[in-house]
Amino acid sequence: MFNPSRNIIIAVFMIGTFAIGMTEYVVTGLLTQFAADLDVAIATTGLLLSVYAISVTVFGPVVRLATLKFTPKILLIILITVFLISNIIAATAPTFEILLFSRLLSASMHAPFFGLTMSLAMAISPPHKKTASIAAVNGGLTIAVMIGVPFGSFVGAALDWRLVFWIIAALGLVTLIGIIMITPNYRPAEIPKISKELRVIKNKNVLMTIFVIVFGFSGVFTAYTFLEPMLRDITGFGALGITISMFLFGVGAVSGNFIGGTVQPEQLSQRIALTMGILGIVLFAFTFMLETPVLAYAASLLFGIGTFGTTPLLNSKIIFAAKEAPALSGTLAASVFNLANSIGATLGSTLLNQNFSYTQITFVACGMILFGMSSMLIGGRFEDKSLFEMNRH
Repeated sequence: MFNPSRNIIIAVFMIGTFAIGMTEYVVTGLLTQFAADLDVAIATTGLLLSVYAISVTVFGPVVRLATLKFTPKILLIILITVFLISNIIAATAPTFEILLFSRLLSASMHAPFFGLTMSLAMAISPPHKKTASIAAVNGGLTIAVMIGVPFGSFVGAALDWRLVFWIIAALGLVTLIGIIMITPNYRPAEIPKISKELRVIKNKNVLMTIFVIVFGFSGVFTAYTFLEPMLRDITGFGALGITISMFLFGVGAVSGNFIGGTVQPEQLSQRIALTMGILGIVLFAFTFMLETPVLAYAASLLFGIGTFGTTPLLNSKIIFAAKEAPALSGTLAASVFNLANSIGATLGSTLLNQNFSYTQITFVACGMILFGMSSMLIGGRFEDKSLFEMNRH
């Protein structure tokens, strides 16, 4: 009987998170095509981004709590099937409203899928590789940022935006087949209960990490939302320069993600504070670096390293700390990051509408990141460190 290795199982999960990451972010490069083909204003197409992020935040915990009695494998099959159907709907959407509906469908399965795959990857990993397993699953999304999104944007511009969603649907089908064939029939020691899972809202370690993500790490998205126009307006880059810069951001994202995966549970608070401090410095210097093309490339790379070097650490901190919510913890982490995404992008847009310069916006983003760093340093003095020691055994 075929007995897949841990690496094969995680590889299948990564294909799934790559496809989901591509679905989430590729629309940023296709807004013009959507507007022209579906006869809507470009401003309206922005709903495809904001509605997705908000829906992940809202639907993630609700869907996961409603499916607690499903075994992980069965639920993963259902979730990836929903993803497959949603992208077929997107590829064939006759109107903007139908395309928006497909985004809602995709968003409904996003956080539960990430949560389940991260939890399963941890369950099949030895203690010293648990953080790395979370980073590996999340690595699919970072590789999508590096390769999938630029590729999808190119295909959409050169050929047809609908083809992009057919490609994503094909990746969803590969993931579905892989999950059916190789995902172990893992069952938790006890059936999760909603009442027990919801106790996580009283867990001070989890609440502190959520606070840091929402009020600190969201500063990343305040600046990242305007990366393309900053490169165009400050550096003077055209399409090629912007593409190279975005690719370098993706290279940094992948590198930072897997470097973050080497951190052990008891080191998380200190490393989060360190990476956020470095990220804050990068954002403070960001627009000044953009004035020189070579430094603009370096700034994009460092931005990616700092952003996704911090992400797996924050994910891991929530999952390790939420001992009373093993089923909900991963989903909660994915939902909180999308809430931060929405908050940061909305704040950035508001500041720009109030005539803030790009430099001022990056200063605000820097301040938020440094506030998150300070909150982690202060909170780390009062956290229950035994929760993280337990995960080594």
